[in-house]
Amino acid sequence: MKNTGADEEFISGINIAPLVDVILVLLIIFMATAPLIHRRSLNVNVPKAAFSEPKATAAVKVAFDEKRDLYLEQERLDPKELRYQLAAMVRADPYLHVSLLADQSIPYGDVVGILDLVRGAGVKKLALEVRTKRADAGE
Repeated sequence: MKNTGADEEFISGINIAPLVDVILVLLIIFMATAPLIHRRSLNVNVPKAAFSEPKATAAVKVAFDEKRDLYLEQERLDPKELRYQLAAMVRADPYLHVSLLADQSIPYGDVVGILDLVRGAGVKKLALEVRTKRADAGE
């Protein structure tokens, strides 16, 4: 039997599967770029190292910029406040990981002073953050 136009049903709904796919792709892009945007908010010129490794765990960022200002994540603190905040964080999480970003223009002795301050707060897992040298750039 021949199918006539009167028996056909029209699809009147909207297919949202492509819209969901596009939204998920955009979400993944924003999630991947958010840490890069976050890192650029503090202007700390960390030194470069040829043999650096990516971090395996998330760490609390302590920044020491060229003006010798200390930051815990994005909050500016004096050394006493920094030690107090880190000690409170260590009490909450004894396995707290801290990553120190120190500007390359700061003398070594001052960086050691900040390392000592962080260790004095009870932090056991401490890393110095560096940028990776690119072999092709000749740096």
